[in-house]
Amino acid sequence: MSKQLLKGNHAIALAAIKAGVDAYFGYPITPQNEVPEYLSKLLPEHGKAFVQAESEIAAINMVYGAAGCGKRAMTSSSSVGIALKQEGISYLCGSELPCLIVSVMRAGPGLGGIQPSQADYYQATRGGGNGDYHVIVFAPESIQEMINLVKEGFDIADIYRNPVMILADGLIGQMMEAVDIDAPYNKREVPPKDFGTTGSKNHVGRRNNINSLYLDAASLEVHNRDLEAKYQRVKDNETKYEMIQTDDAEIVIVAYGSVARIARSAIESLRKLGIKIGMIRPISLWPFPYQAFDQLKPSVKRIFVSEMSLGQMLDDVKIGVKGRWPIAFYGRTGGMVPDPEEIHNAVINYERWTVK
Repeated sequence: MSKQLLKGNHAIALAAIKAGVDAYFGYPITPQNEVPEYLSKLLPEHGKAFVQAESEIAAINMVYGAAGCGKRAMTSSSSVGIALKQEGISYLCGSELPCLIVSVMRAGPGLGGIQPSQADYYQATRGGGNGDYHVIVFAPESIQEMINLVKEGFDIADIYRNPVMILADGLIGQMMEAVDIDAPYNKREVPPKDFGTTGSKNHVGRRNNINSLYLDAASLEVHNRDLEAKYQRVKDNETKYEMIQTDDAEIVIVAYGSVARIARSAIESLRKLGIKIGMIRPISLWPFPYQAFDQLKPSVKRIFVSEMSLGQMLDDVKIGVKGRWPIAFYGRTGGMVPDPEEIHNAVINYERWTVK
């Protein structure tokens, strides 16, 4: 195993190359600019396509076109850029086209700031496009995990013919870690892309038509129910999470991404004080791992949620908890990043942060 020091955004680009990406379409926005910058050099060297589109809206529609041709296509952006892509993402889901979308979150709302944030949880898991659809969303805690999820994300997108989003934040995008770009990951067998609009030469006697328009309401209902059945398969097969020191825990933190790695240090310091505390770390945010709460031991007395927002994942935690335990919430917003001592002290002062 050979490791190298990589910035998160550079690792995203290299992982995409390793995954066999055919084409990238994007537009610059902080704090993910190194992704297209790096790919603009690497993709032509590998005989692949790189296009800096004239806008985020153009980029996501170019992804639609490339994915419709059966190519591995991706885009990346941050927050306000992902907001502009929402209509195209709904079209991709409606047309069942696979692609990889990377969102490196910054603070909002509006233009906000360029500092790290997790306030795009709703945007990623609920979506801003129209209709009954879902994007499969994974949230890495480290650069190595992000590399692995980018590679697996392309496979999962192809398996389910659905967009997959890697939801990171500016902290993971900008920091550096020692990683193995060729480390083993959960490589999947993907089906042939016989839906691709590659011309009639290899499809004698039939035409492929990619479309999300159904003027007949009954036909659209059938399509939506077929999509829902697919989403249920995703829930059954692709829900990912980690249970950390929960066997004897009386308090369980729920955190993802950068905050989860910060919470690990808080758990260590709290354990030294004799406080029995563990963590549920969601890796898939959609589908959310509600079942993780069913695995908690009778020793659990309370749940503590921390995120870099004013409480967006908190809603999913409430669904998973089902009223079985009281919940406290501690969040930072606007680009502020909590340190381990903050989470440590917030857990100690649990009652102050209890959700009413």
